[in-house]
Amino acid sequence: MNDVSAPAPGKYSSRAIYQRLISWVKPYWGTFALAILGMMLTAATEPIFPALMKHLLDNGFVAKQQELTYLIPLAIIAIFIFRGTANFMGSTAMAWVAAKVVMDLRRAMFGRLLILPARFYDDQSTGTMISKVAYDVTNVSQAATGVLTTIVRDGLAVIGMLGYLLYLDWRLTLISLTVGPIIFGVMRIFGSRLRKASRSGYTAMGLIAHILEETVGAHKVVKIFGGQEYEAKRFQEATNLSRRATMREAIAAASTAPLTQLAASFSVAIITYLALVQSASNAGTTVGTFISFFIGLIMILTPVKHLSEVNAPLQRGLAAAESVFEVLDQLPEDDAGTVELPRAQGHIRFEQVGFSYLSSPRPALIEIDLDIEPGKTVALVGASGSGKTTLATLIPRFYHPSAGKLQIDGFSIEELTLKSLRANIALVSQDVVLFNDTVRSNIAYGMASGASEAEIIAAAKAANAWEFISQMEKGLDTEVGENGVKLSGGQRQRLAIARAFLKNAPILILDEATSALDSESERQIQTALEQLIQGRTTVVIAHRLSTIEKADLIVVLDQGRIVERGNHAELLARQGVYAHMHQLQRETRSDAAEAAPAS
Repeated sequence: MNDVSAPAPGKYSSRAIYQRLISWVKPYWGTFALAILGMMLTAATEPIFPALMKHLLDNGFVAKQQELTYLIPLAIIAIFIFRGTANFMGSTAMAWVAAKVVMDLRRAMFGRLLILPARFYDDQSTGTMISKVAYDVTNVSQAATGVLTTIVRDGLAVIGMLGYLLYLDWRLTLISLTVGPIIFGVMRIFGSRLRKASRSGYTAMGLIAHILEETVGAHKVVKIFGGQEYEAKRFQEATNLSRRATMREAIAAASTAPLTQLAASFSVAIITYLALVQSASNAGTTVGTFISFFIGLIMILTPVKHLSEVNAPLQRGLAAAESVFEVLDQLPEDDAGTVELPRAQGHIRFEQVGFSYLSSPRPALIEIDLDIEPGKTVALVGASGSGKTTLATLIPRFYHPSAGKLQIDGFSIEELTLKSLRANIALVSQDVVLFNDTVRSNIAYGMASGASEAEIIAAAKAANAWEFISQMEKGLDTEVGENGVKLSGGQRQRLAIARAFLKNAPILILDEATSALDSESERQIQTALEQLIQGRTTVVIAHRLSTIEKADLIVVLDQGRIVERGNHAELLARQGVYAHMHQLQRETRSDAAEAAPAS
């Protein structure tokens, strides 16, 4: 059984997260190196300007060398052209790498979502997953590339400027270094607060996406039941959580820069005072040296400010990376099977099978013994929560039995590869799933995507869907909308049945496949389904007992146990649970029929 639990927030260390992020940059090391080179060249120009000012003051104004009248202005233009080119090269290359990393992370997350077990989705909301893929990944790129850009470019600028200042006056420069531990301490103190606030922000964003997804998808229910005020309140609470998290993050981030700049200002003030004292005492300090040193001090404040502010996007990115890696670190579906199942005969056997959901203390299935012969139709009936759907979902291995053994054609399903197992199974559910694509793509989906138009039309005709498809303006190329919103319930159901016809799998699972149809459509589909199930092993989950009277075997479940089994006539003769259910439904239909004229 898969353990789909995610690491708790805070389990990843900052260093481990950043190392892992950088590993996503490695495939683009060439472009990344070009970006670093551009930043290094940009940083290298930082000390040139104060050095140029020193030369200008000492030789242009004091010594009055005439040739400097032209050379210094030209040098300034040349420096800024070189600096602009290097900065453009570095920034563009880094932006390209960042976009690639975002794309790779999103593809990796989506790929992981495609192979995660059903248990994972039982505990996750769609909105939260959308938020992680669409929003969190973007912030991860800030930590992987944006923050690195600041650290490299401004870090090298600080180092280069310090080197130049050491050359001018090493004593005064050493005083400026005393601000380093203070800045580091401030960033360390506020770093944990920033990370915590960022985590809260991402959680709130996931909640916002979840509420949006629910409200938009259920807008008709919201309107008809007057739920606007309730949904508005839910959304307000979620956005307020996001606002509070944003403010906590903003306060922590805003506190960092002033504190570090205040510490730096004390250092600059002391150094300026000492430099003025040296100049007044004629200790060998020239006007050019003093001005150059002072310009260097002022210029170094900007990259120091940038470095002090980098903690906020860094912690935001690391918190987003935690969220992303929690998904990437989920264990995929167990696909350790090595046996490739060819086209199955369809012999399904349950031996003492039990199953329990993690969220429920009561077992969903208990000691199920059931032998389904190839080509036979078995109907599962029982009250809601009796275990019908759970039993059926074990066949395609959406879940693993907690006990016992489930076999197909003599092979344990644990021995089979997932691809070969599911290639032999078609599913038509009462909860029809259609994609926001064309009719053609929804019928010829997945493994059947290469089907010819003639095959698609044949499947549509078999499902009694071709009549309404052919009347559409674009026919098979008609867009059905999100989950088939442009179609009626019966039309959606018939497309799902056409999809099953086209797959032509030897094992068929029907979960109330006619539930969304009117009486006439139901009659047509029942006829089509009778044709479809010929020669196939069919498991039917039924609520309306009238639809499964011709089943070869009817299995009655109650609280996870099989309490009766037999064909329709045998079960009626026993006067047990099935006969009682059948009688209740007959009475309900009779009452409805009597009430119909009055309506």
